[in-house]
Amino acid sequence: MYSSQASEKRKRKTTLLALSCKEKDRERAQARNGGKGKNKDDGLTPEQRRERDAKALQEKTAKKAAQAAGGESSGGGKGNNKK
Repeated sequence: MYSSQASEKRKRKTTLLALSCKEKDRERAQARNGGKGKNKDDGLTPEQRRERDAKALQEKTAKKAAQAAGGESSGGGKGNNKK
């Protein structure tokens, strides 16, 4: 049987190995992504970011509404091909 000291040493060793592997994986991922990580610092305050996102969402919904309105009037919608 292992003594409690040997057991503790084994646990520490496996933990250090796991940490080392995680660090290597992070380095490889960072190299693949060109060094761009999860960096949310775009120079905007939270309020500015909210305004930017709201504007982008409004533009997106307006574009979808325009496409939907254009698609209905042309008669090319799905399920309207009855003979």
